[in-house]
Amino acid sequence: MNFSNKKTLITYYSRSGENYMGGKIVNLDEGNTEVAAKKIKEMTGADIFEIDTVKSYPNDYTETTRVALDELSKDARPELTETVADMDSYEIIILAYPNWWGTMPMGVFTFLEAYDFSDKIIIPLCTHEGSGLGRSEKDIKKLCPKAKVANGLAVRGGNVDNADEKIKNWLKSI
Repeated sequence: MNFSNKKTLITYYSRSGENYMGGKIVNLDEGNTEVAAKKIKEMTGADIFEIDTVKSYPNDYTETTRVALDELSKDARPELTETVADMDSYEIIILAYPNWWGTMPMGVFTFLEAYDFSDKIIIPLCTHEGSGLGRSEKDIKKLCPKAKVANGLAVRGGNVDNADEKIKNWLKSI
């Protein structure tokens, strides 16, 4: 897809600190999804927006997984710190997020429910450590039934630093 002739916004949720990567817990200064989102910005020149929750998750990885599972089971909608000023002006939304319990973090659900994505193209990118996109594409289609949801890309978090060609080829294929 040629992104130069369509106004594009890269939106992403990412978590730094303790993360599971390559079979062990590691400390990341920058979350894997943020790394991927910044790569896409370099490739497309699109605007970028970080989805962030008012209440931060614990730094401890295991505790964060417990909180995330609790939010999922309660179908929670965490409050976000900011909104996109002029969402109506964007035609394409590249939505990047980690796979948490088989789908997106609940803050991404909050984000998707905050705007009208009618007639927009949503392009999902999911970082993961073995579970791929999970059911996230299905959830996006359910939350944004009037949007066109393109085929997503799953990038293993442990490989995100070396995923430039994979991301570039995926963007060209859309």
